[in-house]
Amino acid sequence: MPYPQIERPATWIPLLSQHLDQVNEIAAEIHTSLPERREVFEEKCRLFPEGCRVLVRNDRILGYAVSHPWLVGRIPPLDAFLLALPETPTCLYLHDVGVLPAGRGQRAAERLLDYLESLARRMTVGHLALVSVYGTDALWSRHGFEVTQRPELEKKLRSYGSTAKYMTRTLA
Repeated sequence: MPYPQIERPATWIPLLSQHLDQVNEIAAEIHTSLPERREVFEEKCRLFPEGCRVLVRNDRILGYAVSHPWLVGRIPPLDAFLLALPETPTCLYLHDVGVLPAGRGQRAAERLLDYLESLARRMTVGHLALVSVYGTDALWSRHGFEVTQRPELEKKLRSYGSTAKYMTRTLA
C-alpha cells in the first residue's frame, strides 16, 4: 500500500524573468480593476530583485509579491515606471501581492512578511509600507500595519480604488 502524499505548504522563492508571464496572469485575475503592465513588474524586479518573490507549490505559481525601497509617506503611481530607487530609502514598500485561492490559508502572508522584515532590516530602513486595496486593511492590521492618514496622499490613494488605505508598520 503506497504512502499518502504529504501536501507541503507553498514557499516564497525569488521571482525570475521566466515567471513574469504567470505573474501577469495572476495579477490580471486578482486585480481586475487595478491593471498594471507586465513591463512595470519587470522594471521593479530589475531594480530590486531581492524584493520580488513568487509563491510556489509543486512547481505551480500560486502568487507573487513585488516590493522595493521607497520613502515613507510617498505612494508610487499605479502602472508607472519608477525609473530609479531612492538613494536613502526610509521604508520597504510592498507594491503588490496577489495570491490565488489555492495558495491562501497557509500563512503565506506571514512567511512573506517575515522575509520582507528581514530584508528591510538588512537595508537598515525602519518601516514597511503598502496601500491596502479591496478591504484588505483588516488582514494587514493583523500583521502590525496601521492606517496612516495624510491629506497629501488622498489623490494618489483614489487611483488605487475607493477602499485604498496607506498603511505602515514600524520595525522594532
